[in-house]
Amino acid sequence: MKATPQAIPEVMLIEPKVFGDDRGFFLESFNQQAFNQATGTDHQFVQDNHSRSKKGVLRGLHYQLPPHAQGKLVRVVRGAVFDVAVDIRKGSPTFGQWVGAELTEDNHRQLWVPPGFAHGFVVLSDSADFLYKATAFYAPQADRGIAWDDPAIGVQWPQLDVEMSLSDKDLKQPLLADAELA
Repeated sequence: MKATPQAIPEVMLIEPKVFGDDRGFFLESFNQQAFNQATGTDHQFVQDNHSRSKKGVLRGLHYQLPPHAQGKLVRVVRGAVFDVAVDIRKGSPTFGQWVGAELTEDNHRQLWVPPGFAHGFVVLSDSADFLYKATAFYAPQADRGIAWDDPAIGVQWPQLDVEMSLSDKDLKQPLLADAELA
């Protein structure tokens, strides 16, 4: 497993070792010991989630308030997404900045989104199955979000040939300046 720090170094692109030939491939999608060693962290995962979305669906930017803040290890097992992490840690030198990565069924990449970051993605393929491991259980009372199109953050979402589709909840999220943060 290879972990590459992104422009915000706490966010890491994870690349598992893939063994393939003309019959297919094998990869170890998660190994706690290898993850801790590659990332230099010691997070334990307590919940796995799976979503399926069609092209143009944008989910995010979501986070949970402490003490329920979640770190997420995310990946795509079918299709392709553009995945985004936004630093929402008050006082951080990268507060309000974002990083993004394309995650696909073919590149097998994963993104480590630590606690203290908002997370979201948009589906690039006809549909996508998106999996993520979380370091804290879902806590509805701590669930929060930020507007996906906040100009102060300036996420450069990819241009699609379909209209983006968001939930009513995601359409009503506040700007970062007005969001409840830790």
